[in-house]
Parts: sequence; C-alpha cells; structure tokens
Amino acid sequence: MNARDGATRPALCSAKLAPLHAISALSFTPAPSVFPAYPVIPAKAGIQSFFDRPKRWIPAFAGMTIGVTRIISAGMLAGVISFQSAARADEAFIVNQISEDVSVVDLEAGKVVATIPIGGKPAGIAVSADGSRAYVTSPEGNYVSVIDAGARRVLRRIEVGSAPLGVAVDASGKRIFVAPWHSAEVHAIDAETGQITGTAQVGQSPSGVAVTPDGRLLLTTDRDSDQISIIDAATMQMLAAIKTGARPFGLTVSAEGTRAYTANVGSNDVTVIDIGERSVVGTVKVGERPYAVAIAGRRAFVTNQYASTVSVFDTETLEPVAVINGGYYPEGVTTSRDGGSVYVANWESNTLSVISAETLKVTAEVTVGDGPRAFGQFIRRTP
Repeated sequence: MNARDGATRPALCSAKLAPLHAISALSFTPAPSVFPAYPVIPAKAGIQSFFDRPKRWIPAFAGMTIGVTRIISAGMLAGVISFQSAARADEAFIVNQISEDVSVVDLEAGKVVATIPIGGKPAGIAVSADGSRAYVTSPEGNYVSVIDAGARRVLRRIEVGSAPLGVAVDASGKRIFVAPWHSAEVHAIDAETGQITGTAQVGQSPSGVAVTPDGRLLLTTDRDSDQISIIDAATMQMLAAIKTGARPFGLTVSAEGTRAYTANVGSNDVTVIDIGERSVVGTVKVGERPYAVAIAGRRAFVTNQYASTVSVFDTETLEPVAVINGGYYPEGVTTSRDGGSVYVANWESNTLSVISAETLKVTAEVTVGDGPRAFGQFIRRTP
C-alpha cells in the first residue's frame, strides 16, 4: 500500500518529497525551528498531507500556525548565495523543494547565477509584472517569502498558516493571493505591509491560484472538491464554482483573461473553462498525472508527472498536437514573455528544460537545485 492509500509513513528521512497534489493521513514531529516559536494549534486527527509518491517520503503537517499574520524581518533569514551580479536577460526563479531554495537562472546564458535560501519545503512561486519581487510559499513553514528579485535576498516572511501552496500576484504588484492547502480558503494580502486584507471561502484543498489580467477576478483550483472557484478580487466574494475533471491542481488563465485551464491529476485531462460564461468549453485528454498548464500562442503545454512528458494541444480546436519527451517527472511550466519558449521544471532530473514553442523540440537543459517544483509563474522580467 502506498502513501496515497493511507499507509503508515516510515520514519523521516532525507529522500525526495512526493507530489504536492496527493494526500494521505500522515503526521510527524517537526524538527526544531531556527526561527522564534509562535503559537501552534495541533492538526486535526487524520489531517492530510499532499504527498503520495510510493518511493518518496516527506513529513505531513503535525501542527499549523493559523489566525494571525506575522512578518519576520530579513535579519532573521539566511543570506543569499550569489555567483554573479544580476543578469540583463529574463530569468527563471526555480523553486527547489528538497534543497529548500530558489535557483535563479539566466535564460540567455543558460546557467544558474544565484541561489536564494528559503526553507519550509518551498513549492509555489509568483513574480511581479515589473520583476521587482518574487513570492514563494513554504507549505511546511506556513509562510510566504518576499524576495527582492534584483538583490537576490529575502526581505521578510509573511506567516499565513495552514500550509500555503498556490500563490499569485496581480498586475499592479500591490496584492498577492495565497491559498492555504488545509483551510479551504484564499487570502488577499497587501504586498507592502504583509497584512491579510480579505479572505474568500473556496473548495477543499485549494492549490492553483490565478488572477485575470485586469485584476478583477481571482480563481483557484479546489483539488478535493473537483472544481474551480471564481472570486471577485475586490470584495473577495465567491461568484461561481465550476466542476472540472478529477482533482484539479495546476491552473492557468489565458492572456486575454477569457479562459481558464486546469490540470486534473485524477482524470488525466485538462478542463477548459469560459470564465465569462462560467461554463466548461471542453476536456482534453493528456498524459498520466498532469500537473500544470502553460499557454504559448494557440498551443497549451501540459506537464505529465508520471509519464515524464509534455502534452501539447491546440487551444482553439482542443485537438492534440504533440507529445514531447523531456526531463524526468516534469512539474512547473510557464512560457517566455514573447511566447517563443516553454520552460519546464523537472522534479527528478533536477533540471529546467527549454522547449521551442514553434518546433516543439527541447533546445536546452539547465541543472538547478534538488527537487525543482516551481509551481506557478516563475519568469522574471529584468530591467
């Protein structure tokens, strides 16, 4: 019996983590923290973790800090390891869950130029439109790290509680949205002060988070409710819940803000949703265990964890275009600003693959940290 079937977890070890989308009734005694202790409410009996992979184990959450938002100063954080000054080409901020850091990749040079320590088994990532800030969620630390992207350093940590996973930032850069996995809610947070300014109730196990380009709507994939939630971003009121395939995880909104795409890990497909009409346009079968979706022009690129492939389909006809073999266990995926390249974080290969959106060929691979997850929008625009 594997972990997602509810098997008892073996003792904590240094093996890689299993996928964030899966769950099991596990618990552990957390290691002592190097940061000050805060009030902790014990987890409910049978609380679930999102890790299921048979050959990889990671602690579930034995306790969750909840309720109050706290900001931890930069002086309490580990320093950044820099290899050279900030690059002028666009960069990829790759979140590595096992090594608990972010690899900053110069996409023109094709190499890592800095490593930023994060902690707390980081997973989710969002980069502001102007490239000045990056926001990284740490599910085991119950916080979001605010990174000065140019200086390569963590400015502060915002504690949000209950295993924050998905994160997004609006086009203005003034608000970030964070989905705590265990809370069935999504928070709006002031990016400057770090204070929670609103909370919306959503479905169970919210994972992916996205904001429409105009900033009016907020969307979440609610994995254990088999739905997406559509929320008024200004009032944080729920507007609609739309059924998807089984266990939606990754979420992407089109550049026009008209369609949403969910990667459904339980049914091996992608649900395409008309946001304005609040209706399902269609369903596209892809590979085994799809994790996330990225859009480049008329093509959608879907990372399939268990298949170690990237499925490509036409966003207008919803017909398959190709299947690309790349790194082992692909997870996070996004596109370049010009739509010419697709970037894939490969969990087992510890690499970032670069795919031509035109030829559908892998053109480069960059070695990054251990366990790259990069769940979210991880491309940084540089000055």
